[in-house]
Amino acid sequence: MLDVRALVDRVGPTLLRAVVVPESTTCVGDVVIAEPDQHPAVVDGDLVLGVAVADREHAAALVRTCGDLGAAAVLLKPPVAADEHITAAAEEADVALVEVRPETAWAQLVWLIRAALARTDFDEADARSTGVGDLFRLADAVADVVDAPVTIEDAHSQVLAYSARQDLTDPARVSTIMGRRQPDDVLAKFRARGTFRKLSKGSSAIFVPAQQDGTLPRLVVPIRMGGELLGSMWAVVPDQVSDERATAFADTAPLVALQLLRWRAVADAERRHSAEQVRLLLDGGEGWRVAANELAVPNELHRVIAIEMPASDGPAEGHRLALWEWITRGIGRRPLVTEIGAMLYAVVPDRDRGGWQELRTALASHDMSPRPLIAVGTAVAVAELPQSRSQAEELVSLLRTGHLQERVAVYEDYWHLLVLSRMAGAATDAGIGSLGPLALLREHDRTQGTEYLATLRAWLRHPGDPRQASRELRVHPNTFRYRMKRLTQLVDIDLDDPDVRSALLVQLLAERWAQHG
Repeated sequence: MLDVRALVDRVGPTLLRAVVVPESTTCVGDVVIAEPDQHPAVVDGDLVLGVAVADREHAAALVRTCGDLGAAAVLLKPPVAADEHITAAAEEADVALVEVRPETAWAQLVWLIRAALARTDFDEADARSTGVGDLFRLADAVADVVDAPVTIEDAHSQVLAYSARQDLTDPARVSTIMGRRQPDDVLAKFRARGTFRKLSKGSSAIFVPAQQDGTLPRLVVPIRMGGELLGSMWAVVPDQVSDERATAFADTAPLVALQLLRWRAVADAERRHSAEQVRLLLDGGEGWRVAANELAVPNELHRVIAIEMPASDGPAEGHRLALWEWITRGIGRRPLVTEIGAMLYAVVPDRDRGGWQELRTALASHDMSPRPLIAVGTAVAVAELPQSRSQAEELVSLLRTGHLQERVAVYEDYWHLLVLSRMAGAATDAGIGSLGPLALLREHDRTQGTEYLATLRAWLRHPGDPRQASRELRVHPNTFRYRMKRLTQLVDIDLDDPDVRSALLVQLLAERWAQHG
């Protein structure tokens, strides 16, 4: 049985939003529609839909009545759903209040909630056979309506299901079915014709004429629910179809949308469970062995990849979700992906095919905007994944500072920078910057506009080579020699002592890293 919170999660934020949820929620039994001017026939655990409730007084009265009758929740549309008067009534009545998105059709919501309630217990095989199997049967039914072979695709052009009769198509459709998504060159042609722009805006069927390369005409219908574009249906047609048949094709979209949401609810539940098991692997605490067995992690070396989306004008959550979907489609049979805080993690085998090297090539070439920070820990045994995770996180911290500009940074490739980073952190904590002559040189640079610290750093980096040091500072060698002479006159410093030179270099490196950290 599902409680209110679980049901809202199952149906998804596209349609529902929990406004008030009591600490102790009732398991949901059935869906009841509150008829206007009639006392609702509610029993314990019912979800009550305020279909005709539009003003706050009626809404508050309905909420109080449902609370008295033991209802699990009252579902209302805005603006009453978010009204402070209504939320206060729900809290007082100890009943959940759920907002239904404005564009959602009540009849579709009833169907979807009852479908979710009927599927409270399922295993992976059953979920896939029921969810995807229903989509394939639905694709066949839609194909009968439009009298053409059909594919049902998600918002990323990945094929979720397809009808029979695909032999009566063209090479582009065959490639789409074989690869389970539309090939990039095919997508580019449809984008150039404005097909996807029309999909994003409209709801009616779109006719795409035949193309010169032999691609047959397409009739395309967007699949929407609650204002969200869930995907699309593509029918390969011999020529322009009648308005009646195109309309009939478009009329099947709401039913497909319901099934897509049901399928996505099952997939999301699977993904959440898998993500929780991956978190156990990365934490390394009690239960990691059970998680590894359940996830069927092979007994071989793995790497942890940490991915952080930088701040941007767009929603970081959306970018992370898109990247998650891209990774799970692009690598392995069952990729191990999870999210902890603002970081996305992937655990991949350290192998060329179906593993780290394949994903590395894809990540390095993938054009993502905004560009994420991607760091990779060393290859370790499954029991040592927390170590690889810690390494990846340390490298992400280095990427944040700008010391590294790589698209994909691998831990063992940048050990020298990690040494400097750790040394700078320890030196700063120890307060070594106040020791020796650097404080005097720093103050002289600040008050007199000199550049003695930069000159000393270049001299230490290129001992005995004033020409190279001067090139680093972009000054004439004689200018560099003059600065060094003035510097040694200003402070008492023995640059012939190797220990003094080492101490100065550590101080300067720590200061420089701290400034850019």
